[in-house]
Amino acid sequence: MRIAVIGGSGFVGTRLIALLKDSHILTNIDKQQSVFFPEITRIVNVLDKDGLVSALKDQDAVVLLAAEHRDDVTPVSLYYDVNVEGMRNTLEAMEYNGIKRLVFTSSVAVYGLNKDNPDELHPADPFNHYGKSKWQAEQVLREWMKGHADWQVNVLRPTVIFGERNRGNVYNLLSQIARGRFLMVGKGENMKSMAYVGNIVALIQFLMERDHEGCEVFNYTDKPDMNMNDLVNLVSKVLNKPLLSIHFPYWLGMCGGYCFDVLAWLTRRKLAISSVRVKKFCSTTQFASSKVIEAGFKAPFSLSEGLSRTLKFEFIENASEGKVFVSE
Repeated sequence: MRIAVIGGSGFVGTRLIALLKDSHILTNIDKQQSVFFPEITRIVNVLDKDGLVSALKDQDAVVLLAAEHRDDVTPVSLYYDVNVEGMRNTLEAMEYNGIKRLVFTSSVAVYGLNKDNPDELHPADPFNHYGKSKWQAEQVLREWMKGHADWQVNVLRPTVIFGERNRGNVYNLLSQIARGRFLMVGKGENMKSMAYVGNIVALIQFLMERDHEGCEVFNYTDKPDMNMNDLVNLVSKVLNKPLLSIHFPYWLGMCGGYCFDVLAWLTRRKLAISSVRVKKFCSTTQFASSKVIEAGFKAPFSLSEGLSRTLKFEFIENASEGKVFVSE
């Protein structure tokens, strides 16, 4: 197929292009140049509908990755401009070009925090602007599908994604643990669903190549889930070093987070610690993802394998050479 990856210059898009480039004809559509695949990149902002119409000419399918997803995006209207209006522009550009196959990466953020292992039928209850905007984008897509029942659409709701070269929340956590600077807030018994990027791109390929009509929604997380204590122990084992973990009560951690919020406001700087990030760290983020397994997908890596590959690449081999992707 001729596949257009919208937002393919980022972390997931780069890994997806690397996976698909030998079996499909790819075009990367992004507002930024790709470090690894500049030769197939067209510079187009997802907010530029005319640019999308032109870029999607002669394509067979679209993977929509473009999103505003950091915790600290300002102004907050950008979440809705990019994530919601970007969806509308993509759908209209696809229709103009006669494209009926789409994989859209949404997020488990649509469920909110501390839910009891929600599956795809669980009510949406997003707690932040990212989750709210992703849910609104899904609603735009659902409304669109009422008049386009013959389209083949898959909505992927992954949990937090990590892997080699990513500089997001999971990397920051692994880095703090690896360097002995980690302070555990809470008892460490809260479960954390995570997804290795190698499995995410394999799943996108699986969804793109499967034949069906209509719109299907799939959660994704690598199983079995780990709690924070398990994660610390795995890092210690892979890096072959003893690690100390000091536990601080939740209330104290939140007080620290609020202090950093004030400091960020006063200095007009984006800091690594905030009340939102402390809240997310201490929450249970566990999601059901049996539906995608029932559909026939087999993850090429276990969660422990993905974590081990990432730890070795980043902290033993130091192999990134500065080519990294900053995300959440």
